[in-house]
Amino acid sequence: MGDDREDVYSKAIRAGKRTYFFDVRSTRGRDLYLTITESKKHTREDGSASYEKHKIFLYKEDFDKFRDGLQDAFDEIQRLRGTGEYQQDDHQERVPDERPGTPGTPPDRFTDVDFDDLGGDPPDRT
Repeated sequence: MGDDREDVYSKAIRAGKRTYFFDVRSTRGRDLYLTITESKKHTREDGSASYEKHKIFLYKEDFDKFRDGLQDAFDEIQRLRGTGEYQQDDHQERVPDERPGTPGTPPDRFTDVDFDDLGGDPPDRT
């Protein structure tokens, strides 16, 4: 018996050492579902790479609830950022200052950049 499920749509979003995959697939019964995969690259001491993956399956009966929950979470993030209590620049690594009540300051060291993350094919998702 053949597998007649099909990939309908796929989108990869690169974010540093992480890649997020949004894949729409069709079941044998022609229902659509979404998989969201987070793949994080780890470099071993010998220089070889491995990928840690986490996957969420989202089925049609949950699409609206998931979208609403995600939108609520994004709205709350925007509200909290608007209060000034949280930093807008989430790409800047911060280290806490030892004095209570003092915001974190940028570290005195550079971030390790892996140039393999800047190009080439996205990691294998299987």
